[in-house]
Amino acid sequence: MSSLIATSGAPSPPLRALAFNCSLKPAQRPSSTGAMLGDVRDALAAHGVETDIVHAAAHNILPGTRSDEGPGDDWPALRARVMAADIVVIGSPIWIGQPSSIAKRVLERMDAFIAETGDDGRMPSYGKVGAVAVVGNEDGAHHVGGEIYQALNDLGFSLAPNAMAYWVGAARSAEEYRELKPVPPSTMDATQLMVRNAVHLARLLQQSAYPPKA
Repeated sequence: MSSLIATSGAPSPPLRALAFNCSLKPAQRPSSTGAMLGDVRDALAAHGVETDIVHAAAHNILPGTRSDEGPGDDWPALRARVMAADIVVIGSPIWIGQPSSIAKRVLERMDAFIAETGDDGRMPSYGKVGAVAVVGNEDGAHHVGGEIYQALNDLGFSLAPNAMAYWVGAARSAEEYRELKPVPPSTMDATQLMVRNAVHLARLLQQSAYPPKA
């Protein structure tokens, strides 16, 4: 209950989250990244946060680092959804020990925020909280999280402690997160912790924005 109430005692404005499912699979095929983001969405819902999940591969996100790369680019509409969110989650599988190419494409397009810094010295992403969800059956979860963390921080997002939920199966196994019944308690605990801290930080930033440049 305390996470839903501002320090003044008045109800806090509702928070909204946007999660990018950066699986390489098409939207009609179930993915472990999607399954983990479903768990993240459920955890956010328990804190009163509505979550929109975007299957990035289903959109024509053109290569580039501008907010609009011209005809056929789906990013401007997705960018508007980022701007409407208080929490942005990047969900990525591990491929060759790296974030997926689609996760990198999403981050590359948000690079435009750096050039869009206003006269107040703040990027349009200031005040938004970033988080990461990673799944795979090879080593590299912390490396993937580290790459995405750094990118999100460079792009103006704030990171709460323990800002990553992840699951890694046995190396080279066919085990999938989406097939786990149940999900290991340690993984669910990490998801709950990530969400709890992200929501707390988002509420603090609602109440006290970063100061403009002097």
